[in-house]
Amino acid sequence: MAELPGGVFRMGDAFGEGYRADREGPVREVTVAPFAIATTAVSNAEWAYFADATGYRTDAERHGSSYVFHLLVHPAAERHILGRVPGAPWWLGVAGATWAEPEGPGSGLRDRADHPVVHISHHDARAYCEWAGARLPTEAEWEYAARGGKDGARYPWGDAFAPGGREMCNTWHGRFPHRSDRPGGRTGTVPVTAYEPNGHGLHNTSGNVWEWCADAFGPGERVIRGGSYLCHASYCNRYRVAARSHNTPDSSTGHGGFRCARDLTPPTAPEGRAPGGTPGGADN
Repeated sequence: MAELPGGVFRMGDAFGEGYRADREGPVREVTVAPFAIATTAVSNAEWAYFADATGYRTDAERHGSSYVFHLLVHPAAERHILGRVPGAPWWLGVAGATWAEPEGPGSGLRDRADHPVVHISHHDARAYCEWAGARLPTEAEWEYAARGGKDGARYPWGDAFAPGGREMCNTWHGRFPHRSDRPGGRTGTVPVTAYEPNGHGLHNTSGNVWEWCADAFGPGERVIRGGSYLCHASYCNRYRVAARSHNTPDSSTGHGGFRCARDLTPPTAPEGRAPGGTPGGADN
């Protein structure tokens, strides 16, 4: 984990690019206490260790299905498709889709141990964090950490999406949702350490997978942050660092994961001495 000192930062969309319903603004000064946050999302290997150690079954496993992007459904899973999501027909309900078979029955995690675990609900993420002696980050902590010290910037690395033509995060390339222009038409997750870390050492706070936060978005919903491999300027420009969205806490998808955080306890001063000062707290 990266241990961050906290402090005051400007939270929210400084460019007027957010969706009104997402309530990204107004920009306001927010104070966060010192805290630690994982430099990566939880990986498939880490989740597998947890599941093996505890016998935990995810909401997707208990419910019997989860949601898979239509271009990613495994051929063997096509007969397990339950239907399309109204208003977002690129999402298919697939019986048997879980973290271990993310594209449905017949798929697996070969060569993806270091990719972020997906098909994880808010309930699941909290269970893992509690087992690990951690918690989910608050939304303010998440944005403070994701900015990497670049207060007010559009992205964790600055204001330009692809500075000097460099790809900085895992988002959609092509005509969404029908065609990916990546080599071989590839889309989906990449390793949790892919791309350069931000100024706080965090990887992939833009794109790759959405990440659960502790906060409520509204009645019955929880905040998700960071965007995913499906975000694109023509459809969902929520890979901006101020962007936010939401889902119900029992929902899971093929582009939803999380990272852990924990409190940092201030050092305890010896009796009669204030931290960083002289006896009684008086400074020289």
